[in-house]
Amino acid sequence: MRVGFGYDVHRFASGKPLILGGVNIPWYRGLAGHSDADVVLHAIMDALLGAASLGDIGQHFPDTDPAWSGAKSTVLLTKVVDLLQAHSYHVINVDVTLVLEEPRVAPYIEPMRKVIADLLHVSIGAVSVKATTSEKMGFIGAGEGAVAYAIAMIDAP
Repeated sequence: MRVGFGYDVHRFASGKPLILGGVNIPWYRGLAGHSDADVVLHAIMDALLGAASLGDIGQHFPDTDPAWSGAKSTVLLTKVVDLLQAHSYHVINVDVTLVLEEPRVAPYIEPMRKVIADLLHVSIGAVSVKATTSEKMGFIGAGEGAVAYAIAMIDAP
């Protein structure tokens, strides 16, 4: 077994869709980034890549490469899973904590788990997504952005 940790952060921006865990969440702002800025999936990708010692998402999908401009993170995660499988790794489980003041994402947790489970080829029981606030402290508390932390376990060849 191998374990990896991932972290991602993006600022909120007007005129962007808010996509978290592969789910479009109706809100007046989204997250700014080179791709769709899905902090949940980005943290998962870094956790998976870290567990396999295969670098990070910046190496595989650099923001200097126009090919990834506006890319859907679901597509990027699929590529990471394919890379893991090419190295004979398989996902066992992932656990994600999303930190943002608003919007409330509780109604979207189960749809996120389903999307993530499907992308990782695991049961929904192998995917945990939790959300919390930062109690109005720091840049998250000021509503400037969102952060996600993820841990992943994979089996080694």
